[in-house]
Amino acid sequence: MARDPRFDTLFTPVRIGPVTAPNRFWQVPHCTGMGYALPATLAAMRGVKAEGGWGVVNSEYCSIHPTSDDTPAPYASLWDDGDIRNMAAMAESVHRHGALAGVELWHGGWRSGNVLSREAPLGPESMMAENVPWQSRRMDRADIGALRDWHRAAALRARDADFDVVYVYAAHTYLLTQFLDPSTNPRGDDYGGTFAARSRLVRELVEDTREAVGQRCAIAIRIEVTDEDGTGAEERAAFLASLAPLVDVFDVTIPDYGIEMGPSRYVKEAALEHHVAHVRATTGKPVVSVGRFTSPETMLRQIRRGIMDFIGAARPSIADPFLPVKIREGRPEDIRECIGCNICYAHDGLGAPIRCTQNPTMGEEWRRGWHPERAPAIVGQADPVLVIGAGPAGLEAAMTLGRRGVPVMLAEASREPGGRVTMESRLPGLTEWARVRDWRVDQIRRLRNVELFLSSAMTRDAVLETGARHVLVATGSRWRVDGRGRSNPRGAPSFADARTMTPEAILSGARPGGPVVIFDDEGYHLAAGLADLLAADGADVTYVTSEGKVAAWSAHTVEQARLQARLIERGVRILTGTVVTGLLPGSASLSCVYTGRAFAIPCAGFVPVTSREPHDGLWTALQDAGLSSLERIGDARAPGLIAHAVHDGHRFARAHLAATDELTVHRERVVLRAT
Repeated sequence: MARDPRFDTLFTPVRIGPVTAPNRFWQVPHCTGMGYALPATLAAMRGVKAEGGWGVVNSEYCSIHPTSDDTPAPYASLWDDGDIRNMAAMAESVHRHGALAGVELWHGGWRSGNVLSREAPLGPESMMAENVPWQSRRMDRADIGALRDWHRAAALRARDADFDVVYVYAAHTYLLTQFLDPSTNPRGDDYGGTFAARSRLVRELVEDTREAVGQRCAIAIRIEVTDEDGTGAEERAAFLASLAPLVDVFDVTIPDYGIEMGPSRYVKEAALEHHVAHVRATTGKPVVSVGRFTSPETMLRQIRRGIMDFIGAARPSIADPFLPVKIREGRPEDIRECIGCNICYAHDGLGAPIRCTQNPTMGEEWRRGWHPERAPAIVGQADPVLVIGAGPAGLEAAMTLGRRGVPVMLAEASREPGGRVTMESRLPGLTEWARVRDWRVDQIRRLRNVELFLSSAMTRDAVLETGARHVLVATGSRWRVDGRGRSNPRGAPSFADARTMTPEAILSGARPGGPVVIFDDEGYHLAAGLADLLAADGADVTYVTSEGKVAAWSAHTVEQARLQARLIERGVRILTGTVVTGLLPGSASLSCVYTGRAFAIPCAGFVPVTSREPHDGLWTALQDAGLSSLERIGDARAPGLIAHAVHDGHRFARAHLAATDELTVHRERVVLRAT
């Protein structure tokens, strides 16, 4: 299919200083959970982005010195010659596909606790370091001179690693932002006070970097357009203009990470536009910014209206590394759109390679040899596979098997596909999550060897009547009503009450009459979302959680603060550090997790969100059916995130009739040599 010529602009080369980007697709620096510890994993993942058409592919934040040690977060590093070799692997992988490779030089300041290096954190002032009970050292002139030397040395290493773009990183509350912002820089010397003094170190590092790399590399700066409190826009704009002769491309953002990295529940596409629209005219230099861009139309408008010269993306490039290729080839309907769930960011925060709900191959490019657009074809004639359940696991398995050339029958008991995705996308703000279902259903409809049968509940006899010899059971899970979970491993007998309602019932339209108690013993977003939904309908809601705050785990997905604020705004009563221990006539019995103090609150409706029961009865019933293969996948095997279900479906679809070498899982690790 030919590309719509309107999008030709997105594929024009753009000169940035001494190098030329092949198009306008810029994968901005983003964390990966790989960093210095997994260089082969990192190189393969970034290489796939370049193969997918991203014209510039950048590293994550890359430490310049042991005083910028973010352990346990897995950052990249350019401390020594060994790091040069590791980072060169990424640059080489990106160059192999004709893209430019960029590196973001970084010092964390007092945001780096240096728990591994044991170096004293640094900062413009002595302040508490992040997540640890000790403080930074107030930098003196010798420290500032040393920092400049470290940054210059790291820039030279970046050049030697064959990077094309070298970043000076002055955003996201790290060291240079700590100097720039008046709220964190109380110094009285010529590095504090006026904006000219506070910005001096940033200018010096830009000058040092330019001098170090000469005309070999383009210089980029990542910087916010206001101070932390949203003021200072005019001073910042003047500063950017003054840097323009030294900087080849401006990567601009805002201090509010909850918007820049905002989940789709609260933040929609192109949210930064009105904040950054002035930078291009102010500097006269190419500009890149982000906005969780998934629509080619939105991207084109950003370029045509002069908002930016490059479409910056982190999450959309994770969800679909081949997004640019699909636009270039005239098949935008194939774009696997980001849903803004931030599971990628969560896994980096957990110290693991990033994962993606939409793209199950993310992080598996080197480890398992998975490619986001290709799966090994079945050799010869394959027998049909029956996939039971068209939730996220079943849809992904059916689609991947179909792409491999396997005939597939996909049976779904309900009248619509999607399973839990269809349910959860009904929560306030989560409509974009339905993309997990919609994209796969659309792909399946184009596969002649995959048939989807709705309203087709399967029994053991029905399965055998199909004649299928290979069966994947993807029947999902159901939220338990007996209260079994972290706080009550054995459950609570009194929860077997007419007032007890499941999340599935609420999301299907059922509503309790009178005061409702929601007990969140899981800790992610669902219970808080249900409280939001019911309160919006006018219900009197009490949200009870065993954790210390609302939806505690959602802090990993940048949702927690807004979820708690939303419930407060809705008038929801919030009880933290509390467990629902039972139901009494007209009330619920509660207990403080710290003191054991018991009390009761009114309860006419009760929704426990504690744990789920795998719905694997059909799998059990088929154990003695003499099938050639029988597997349970997704939540029917082990309830988890939607991302787990998608990954599980993909994994089993790839494993079906696969050669042994295709199942190999590689590890990166230190192996000691024999002495």
